Amino acid sequence: MATLSPGDAAPAFEASDQNDQPHTLTDFSGRKLFLFFYPKANTSG
Repeated sequence: MATLSPGDAAPAFEASDQNDQPHTLTDFSGRKLFLFFYPKANTSG
């Protein structure tokens, strides 16, 4: 996966929320969105 830089457009994605409901980037069209990832959550690394 390519690394994004500040100001780059977000790639299309689908992710589940804390209630296991799926969401896509287009669900937030026209609104500001902040995503925070925990890349090593629940892993030994």
